[in-house]
Amino acid sequence: QVQLVESGGGSVQAGGSLRLSCAASGRTFSMYAMGWFRQAPGKERDFVAAISWTGSDTYYADSVKGRFTISRDNAKNTVYLQMDSLKPEDTAVYYCAAPRLLWSLSNYRSAGQYDYWGQGTQVTVCS
Repeated sequence: QVQLVESGGGSVQAGGSLRLSCAASGRTFSMYAMGWFRQAPGKERDFVAAISWTGSDTYYADSVKGRFTISRDNAKNTVYLQMDSLKPEDTAVYYCAAPRLLWSLSNYRSAGQYDYWGQGTQVTVCS
């Protein structure tokens, strides 16, 4: 059974930084891509960032490109989201996601490609 547990959320002033972590268990972590999505109140869940199973390819939403960095540590079965220069519009619940499929995905930005989700962690950016 795949389990994803996010941590690292909180409240921060605009311009500040946070690092989210997602600890995965239940299967061989290094064989799967990983993604981060977010959902603000009253809005749909949106893609934020994804990383290939090798870690060599990363993908970002235009709204976070240049400010957020996704990375993974296969030895720790953990994927990270470093968030810098945070803005009030980054306020949302952030979810870690993993696919059922091994290796590469056809569309890293699509929530439909991911089958397992964490419980979410709240990020609040104050102006």
